Amino acid sequence: MSVPSVISVLDDDPYVRAAINNLLESRGYVVHTFASAEDFLESTDVKGASCVIADVQMAMMSGIDLLTQMRAQGSATPFIFITAFPDESVRTRALTAGAVCFLGKPFATSDLMQCLEMALGGRKATTA
Repeated sequence: MSVPSVISVLDDDPYVRAAINNLLESRGYVVHTFASAEDFLESTDVKGASCVIADVQMAMMSGIDLLTQMRAQGSATPFIFITAFPDESVRTRALTAGAVCFLGKPFATSDLMQCLEMALGGRKATTA
């Protein structure tokens, strides 16, 4: 039996966190949610996350800043960015920093799932 993928979801909007959490758990993923990049960095998920889904714009540290910091520390964890402000220059910055996908809110469930499968190298969730 394979180990389920752990997805860390970072968004300062509790409704977005809950919606993504419910979607991914219903698909068999283990999901940990965080209200900020700082909360995530203080957790054990930094090393254990199979993928990070992060809002671009958060209060203290942006999602792109988090990705940049993690890459500087040697982390290769895949990132998917979501944003209510899908500006092309921000999209370019995110993808250049190493993001797998960049989705504007609201996004289709199928788009997020496709990005997640890409980020995980085609691995789907394991189901019990």
